Amino acid sequence: MCKKFTPDELNQMDHTAKNDVIFQMQDRLDKLEQNYETLIEQVRLANQQRFGRQTEKLDDIAGQLSFFNEAEANYDETAPEPVMEEVIESAKKRSRKSKKKGQREEDLKDFPQEEISHDIPEQELNEAFGSGNWKSMPDEIFWQLRFEPARWIAEKHVIKVYVGTDGAHQDEFLRGDHPATLFKGSIATPSLEAAIINSKYVNSNPLDRISRDFGANGLNLSKQTMSNWTVWTAERYLSVVYEMMKQCQLKAHVNQCDETTVDVIHDGRPAGSKSYMWVHITGELGKIPPIIIYEYQKTRHSDHPKAYYKDFSGILMTDGLEQYHKLERDLEGIKNANCMAHARRHFANAIKAIGKSNPEAIQSSIAYKALVRIGAVYDLEGGLKDLSPEERLKERQKSIKPLLEEFFAWIHEIKSDQAVLPKGETAKGINYCLNQEKYLKVFLSDGEVPIDNLASERALRTFTIGRKNWMTLNTVRGAQASAMIYSITETARANGLNVYYYVKHLLTELLEIISIDGSVDKKELESLMPWSKDLPAECYSKRRK
Repeated sequence: MCKKFTPDELNQMDHTAKNDVIFQMQDRLDKLEQNYETLIEQVRLANQQRFGRQTEKLDDIAGQLSFFNEAEANYDETAPEPVMEEVIESAKKRSRKSKKKGQREEDLKDFPQEEISHDIPEQELNEAFGSGNWKSMPDEIFWQLRFEPARWIAEKHVIKVYVGTDGAHQDEFLRGDHPATLFKGSIATPSLEAAIINSKYVNSNPLDRISRDFGANGLNLSKQTMSNWTVWTAERYLSVVYEMMKQCQLKAHVNQCDETTVDVIHDGRPAGSKSYMWVHITGELGKIPPIIIYEYQKTRHSDHPKAYYKDFSGILMTDGLEQYHKLERDLEGIKNANCMAHARRHFANAIKAIGKSNPEAIQSSIAYKALVRIGAVYDLEGGLKDLSPEERLKERQKSIKPLLEEFFAWIHEIKSDQAVLPKGETAKGINYCLNQEKYLKVFLSDGEVPIDNLASERALRTFTIGRKNWMTLNTVRGAQASAMIYSITETARANGLNVYYYVKHLLTELLEIISIDGSVDKKELESLMPWSKDLPAECYSKRRK
């Protein structure tokens, strides 16, 4: 608290002392105003994050404000002036485009089909038209789709046994081949386990909900039993696929990494301790098929990515965490690149805090001007996705590099002017850009490096949705098993596979090729990977093009 002066004390002060008091009051008032503005911004942002849309699109957060100056953006002196007839014609209501004939039949062609005839008895026809006074016309056909709940078939395996009754092999037994099973003495089959994995790890249903759903359809299967099967499946069968996926992923020239929190109840630490699920993916603009690897770790320490990427040589796209920059310093052959989406995120938050009700304040804000510049870069980058890395690099150097250089020059100028609240979202965005400038420019020098790390965030989305449903993981062993399964299911999805049929096929084949000690021939395993061209047709998603 500042000292309070009495009127007598103030009257006895000389001008120098009074000036010192006034200067102190001005400094204190400036700090109070800054803290007030910062708190107001935080409250508005918190309300927007709680009740508003989670978007960073400038038009959405700024209330449909123009991305560029509209007149300048649309100016084209070569465009012909429309005549009156053209203006009138364009204003007329256009007829709706008719649906393509046979489209519904095309959509339903991959489903099992059952033809149901709705005929008229001959007697009724004769009564209506007279005997013989009618003929058949082309049938009217319409389609419907019937749903039938899941059903199970109990397989009764009969192993034939024979015994010699005479000759050299008298009293010797001969048995039919016993089919391989997932677990000794268990009713689990590849198809049943695939259904559980698909429901939990793709559709994000908790095991308790899956158990209730199965029970409603006549199968009483406890969540403990399903949990045991899932962990055993990951450890016994899927681990070999997981390890091969990691080896292939680390061969990519560009990789991307991110992490998110997860609660593990029994991990040997006090309750409430945060654990982490890391995700490592091949670069989204790379030349190899997408591979997504989940990895469970107790902490966010830099030792974890350091151990994972110790044999990697290439570019690693991440956010701005120091743990990732440490990799570039400690591991030879790794170059770190940073995410441009993180650079714009604080500016987007600043605009959200202003609110759509004040468009003039938005347009005059530094955050808005920053987003316009970053948006221009994204707009150009969006048109390069279908190019080869070489062509993309050439276009980036030609069109994007000048924009980005101008943006950083402007950011340096804004920083030197000290025109923003030091603790506000805009200041955070400016500091992030300046601190990560070197890493944010890496994509300009390599056509395989993406502009941001949003692909990693998308790869974590299924896990985070599931986390909202099941909230916690019970054990470290379960967390590690989940990491393996998520890796396989998400990689399968990224390669256009139907997860249920792929996991069913994978487990069926692994039953035959995995030895008792858990080893497997690498050549046999290659044909089972999610990007393999040798997978059966049913493994591929039936998606409308």
